[in-house]
Amino acid sequence: MTVLETTRRAVVQRGKRLEYFTIAWNSLEGLVAVVAGAIAGSISLIGFGIDSFIEVTSGATLLWRMSVDANKHTRERNERLSIRVVGVCFIALAVYVACESVFDLIARKTPEHSVPGILLACVSLVVMPILSRAKKRVASELGSTAMKADAKQTDFCVYLSGILLTGLLLNAALGWWWADPLAGPVITPIIANEGVQAVKGEACYCAGA
Repeated sequence: MTVLETTRRAVVQRGKRLEYFTIAWNSLEGLVAVVAGAIAGSISLIGFGIDSFIEVTSGATLLWRMSVDANKHTRERNERLSIRVVGVCFIALAVYVACESVFDLIARKTPEHSVPGILLACVSLVVMPILSRAKKRVASELGSTAMKADAKQTDFCVYLSGILLTGLLLNAALGWWWADPLAGPVITPIIANEGVQAVKGEACYCAGA
């Protein structure tokens, strides 16, 4: 095995660990968010949990892609398929954000204050940027567009955590129930555009690097 192959293998192992962490973290995050949202009657928290489960799908897809990295032909095939699966996850996320925002505005349902929800959003704002940066380093070293897209999805989780935290705090402090759903439509077109490009295969593909 050459030095280059040994180095790449080490990077792949690092990527696998990141995806294992992604799956474990988002599974726990999703469960906590859904339970806390159900208790508080918060559609935003429940939706945030659904987003976490979407990220679990994306993480599992990247883990599958990493599992065959040693075989260049299979690697390139899985790379193309993985980027499309992640693209579908983007589109699902965009649909969730749009539908949740509209539903919240129409229903005008004011949720109860949720301390667990606020703490969850705060922790997510710390963990997700670190995870995203680590994924981007692996994506760059492997030349993986799929991993880069997965990292960008983690970035969107940061944005959604910020929106969720802002909405929960404004509702708790000022009773502004509309703050959270009003912010949703701002990010929806960006997420949808990323998803469409990935599904159409328009993202820069450089897996063979």
